[in-house]
Amino acid sequence: MIIVRCKECGTELCSGQTKSCGCSNMVRIKDDVVSAVDLNRVIMISSNTEEKKTGGLSSQDLQWQEQRRKRKVRKLDFEIR
Repeated sequence: MIIVRCKECGTELCSGQTKSCGCSNMVRIKDDVVSAVDLNRVIMISSNTEEKKTGGLSSQDLQWQEQRRKRKVRKLDFEIR
């Protein structure tokens, strides 16, 4: 759900239906689209965008990396003839 406020008239608009504030800035909201004469005079209070996780590794991957890091290198002795 998107909620915006017009700085000129102070009207708050919610998404869901096509709505307009009615002042000279004519802030309109339709579903997930916000339009106005001057968008600098509009404040976005809340939006419905989802933020992506920045972490690329899951907890299982991190655990596997830790186990791999703790491994020791074994030296092999070969007999040269």
